[in-house]
Amino acid sequence: MILRIALPTPLHRLFDYHLPLSSLKTPPKRGCRVRVPFGSREMIGLIVDTPEQSDLPLAKLKPVHEILDDEPVLDPNLFELGLWAARYYQHPVGDALAQLLPVLLRQGRPAAFAHATLWRATADANPDRLSSSAHRQRELLQILLDHPKGISPDAIRAEGGHTPLLKTLTEKGLAESFEHLPDGRHAASRDQILREPPLTLHDEQAGAMQRIRASDGFKAFLLYGVTGSGKTEIYLQAIERTLSEGRQALVLVPEIGLTPQTLTRFRNRFNVPVHALHSNLSDRERLDTWLHARNGSAGIVIGTRSAIFTPLRNPGLIIVDEEHDSSFKQQDGFRYHARDLAVVRASREGIPIILGSATPALESLQNARAGRYEQLNLHRRAGNATAPRFELLDIRQQPLDAGLSDELIRRMHQHLAAGTQVMLFLNRRGFSPSLICNQCATIVDCTRCDAHMTLHRNPPHLHCHHCDRQTPIPRACTQCGSHELRPLGIGTERAEDALKHHFPDTPVLRVDRDSTTRKASLEKIMAQVHRGDPCILIGTQMLAKGHHFPLVTLVAILDADAGLFSADFRGMERTAQLILQVAGRAGRANHPGEVILQTLHAEHPMLQTLIGSDYLHFARQEMQLREAAELPPFTHHALVRGEATRQGWAEQFLRELSEQTRLNTELPTGVQIIGPFPSPMEKRGGLFRAQLLISSHNRSALHTWLNALVHEAQNNPQGRRVRWVLDVDPIDNY
Repeated sequence: MILRIALPTPLHRLFDYHLPLSSLKTPPKRGCRVRVPFGSREMIGLIVDTPEQSDLPLAKLKPVHEILDDEPVLDPNLFELGLWAARYYQHPVGDALAQLLPVLLRQGRPAAFAHATLWRATADANPDRLSSSAHRQRELLQILLDHPKGISPDAIRAEGGHTPLLKTLTEKGLAESFEHLPDGRHAASRDQILREPPLTLHDEQAGAMQRIRASDGFKAFLLYGVTGSGKTEIYLQAIERTLSEGRQALVLVPEIGLTPQTLTRFRNRFNVPVHALHSNLSDRERLDTWLHARNGSAGIVIGTRSAIFTPLRNPGLIIVDEEHDSSFKQQDGFRYHARDLAVVRASREGIPIILGSATPALESLQNARAGRYEQLNLHRRAGNATAPRFELLDIRQQPLDAGLSDELIRRMHQHLAAGTQVMLFLNRRGFSPSLICNQCATIVDCTRCDAHMTLHRNPPHLHCHHCDRQTPIPRACTQCGSHELRPLGIGTERAEDALKHHFPDTPVLRVDRDSTTRKASLEKIMAQVHRGDPCILIGTQMLAKGHHFPLVTLVAILDADAGLFSADFRGMERTAQLILQVAGRAGRANHPGEVILQTLHAEHPMLQTLIGSDYLHFARQEMQLREAAELPPFTHHALVRGEATRQGWAEQFLRELSEQTRLNTELPTGVQIIGPFPSPMEKRGGLFRAQLLISSHNRSALHTWLNALVHEAQNNPQGRRVRWVLDVDPIDNY
């Protein structure tokens, strides 16, 4: 018997192996894992097909060492989604399919739960059989009697029980342990689903909810709602309907930091198991959650980007929160976009999908305009909350202390004195973006990247945020020997120091990747904010993503000009999204909010549009410019990126690749090739980078050319010294 196997290799092909029929109990099925020899090692692969014949002689086919599964680990719909994604993103099929599996399954471990050991009292257990002086044994036995279905050792300890005495009770015939596995059911009936009643919807929410409930089968909804308009309540009520039908819901969020907050809200609302999937879980925890979702015992699964590949026994709804967020795009390896795959998956499963955002991506707005999505609008905030008041604060010729103007400091004092909270946004971590010599103006650069080293003070060091290189702070300039090295520019650490000086009696909480590296550190900061005492939050874009701060009444963006003059055509869209997402943290409850944008370009058209209108008005203007310039979403892009140890090698490889592909394959009508040219940051991590841009109005024509190009790249001998990747639908040019 011939098996066609997908193996996690960089090769764009499948591999044939033979399996002796005498070793078969039942024929292996598509989607089952196998262990096979590959070179000098063994690999775990997935069966894709069982062809009658192979292109190779049977004598040259290696034997399969082991069939690992009796039943497929992936259901047919998810397996087909993986194959489709591999084709669309031009990625090796074996590696793409491997990304659908938890790490332990990729290693060949059984697709089974870790057995949970629970304890219970024996059938004839009676406290009277214990001595009246055995108080701890009596307490422990009572806990077991109170939990006839079993209780875990951790839960026993949480109730004050002394677990070492379990052995004593077992020896006396009063307690016993047993293995417990999930039963695959998440809710019995509709009246058991909710822990707390749903909130009353305002008229816009009710209209949107009515449209979602009226959907039958696949339907894509783009839920545009200003920050604080109650999008999450619509998610919750849509999920309630899904659960009442005995089906499951998958919710994607952009950041791990949002997962605990979302989990808490969903678990408070629903009386069904709510499971999380993200990179902070152990491999065992990820596999168990994956299995809970597959067997149906997880009613709701909440996860980050990779959770789109979670199997669901009975899928009913997919939700993508903050659908515009770039975190949904995988930037290395298998470069898929989870939002786009979510739409494809919902279509294949025949279920509705909700894409929610206060600042939708222009691609999503164009899909709505073309009729592929139905757009639902929420223009006003929920409850008594009102939209914040925007103000452009012109800081030209104004003295600044670590980015803080005198007027901003005065406004902060007013809000803090009123007992509310203040949030400041600065999208640069560290103490200072660079370190400069005061004598010769030399800036300390990274030796491995075309970038400046960022100065950090806690602990003191220089750090390249592109390649992660870290060095001690130099004592003198390497060019002139001067000891006058000074920080240039403002980072969150420097702003934090200035805030502590100006507000010595107010807690200053910094939120960036440096301050939240320890486990649960972000949760501790959020808990302090939610206590309601006056405080100052200073942080990067981690603060902008979906957090609910009911007592924040003043939000200030210290550098609103960052991104206004970006070389990336998406720069303006991202700047607008970031400003509005940050601004949306202000005035979300009963306290009116105020948003201050410090700027050197108060007359800039985009800033004027954002404070005078809304995001949709800005988006319409930006889309007109994109359409005139023939840029996405009105054309489709792909980038071939190359990197090599010597300058010029990557460009030469991409030039030869493009020319050779044109010689062997006619360039489809409408497909344009631009480049190759050096990447905007040519040197990164010690490698020199270049890129080739392929553009077309016709997606099919683009993929025809990409297929030919990948084939040529695989056979190009120069590929041994140049590492290349293909990025379909790229979201940045770096």
